[in-house]
Amino acid sequence: MTIADRWLLPDGMDEVLPPQATRMEHLRRALLDLYDRWGYDLVIPPAVEFLDSLLTGTGTDLDLQTFKLTDQLSGRMMGASADVTPQVARMDAHSLKRSGPARLCYCTTVLRAKADKHQGGRSPIQVGVELFGHAGLDADIEVLRLALTGLEVSGAGEMHLALSHIGIYRALVHAAALSDDSEHALFEAIERKAFNDVDALVARDVHDPALAEMLQTLPRLYGGQDVLDQAREAFAGAPPAVAAALDELQALCRAVTSNHLSAEVYIDLAELRGYQYHTGMVFAAYVPGYGQALAKGGRYDDTGRAFGRARPATGFSMDLKLLASLVESGPRGDAIWAPADDDATLTQTIARLRASGERVIQALPGQRVGPREQRCDRQLVKTNDEWRVEQLA
Repeated sequence: MTIADRWLLPDGMDEVLPPQATRMEHLRRALLDLYDRWGYDLVIPPAVEFLDSLLTGTGTDLDLQTFKLTDQLSGRMMGASADVTPQVARMDAHSLKRSGPARLCYCTTVLRAKADKHQGGRSPIQVGVELFGHAGLDADIEVLRLALTGLEVSGAGEMHLALSHIGIYRALVHAAALSDDSEHALFEAIERKAFNDVDALVARDVHDPALAEMLQTLPRLYGGQDVLDQAREAFAGAPPAVAAALDELQALCRAVTSNHLSAEVYIDLAELRGYQYHTGMVFAAYVPGYGQALAKGGRYDDTGRAFGRARPATGFSMDLKLLASLVESGPRGDAIWAPADDDATLTQTIARLRASGERVIQALPGQRVGPREQRCDRQLVKTNDEWRVEQLA
């Protein structure tokens, strides 16, 4: 191995250097303080868990993203956390066992076996909230509003919110009584918005003409909020669950437009991200200049069933690294330079300034690098036996 090879990091793994690391830490505190003001309690999940609990009820996608290892003590398989949400669901169902709604938040690094366009790097710092124990629309509205508020706190200006509801596709497919193979093929075609493939599959496998027309229309229903009016007309004869889902989306749109004027709402009724996992509304928030969603979330009821306590749940997650890039971090220039002097009065002055919140950098004996290189804009100068803070010339 050459010296150059020792500096290499695995693909998708990155390090965070100053000043961006400082920006991330300030943002982490700001977001957790925001969540706390909304009543969310902080939890810190373990870095690894047994696979039996880590992958419960999450489908195959998370399984493929999870690094697996053998526990040397028990011989059981463990996994490095690739998504915090299942862990927090376990905490709610098994460790906390609270009655009524439980609001939990977190901020921790996760590790993923591979990266894709939807998830970013392989070691994101995942920050988010989960609200357990309330199946009503008010919980979804709260979570959605908190996600958008968090983006605003992070520095997002213009935002584009994509909304959908898993229940629409699920109700239509259930009514069509498709075989597993037929549903899988239709699901993939709708996800790709391959209209011709969707039309052919529906014509072959769906025998109810009205239901067939609804399924063929579904992937074509995307755009502004007027899509909901089009959907009500197109799905007039659909199962009742479809109308209920459209009502929920309408209420979510009203909550967003009345509280977050900078957010433009986009409807895509064929957005099936997390179909195996989500049970109701799903959303993704985008900011111009970024090719992936900065916040993703939705409803995922009954995740705690495997732990003996099925609970309704809704929440969202974001990547702190991406959020911190919303505002450019320039080099710090707000520190005070102190000379390398063992004067007791100087030591006391430095301690007082640091206690008041100032950043003070004291030179080391023989140090050649000066205050400018240390990004200081002020310095301590002794005048009449008193140390005073002065601006650097």
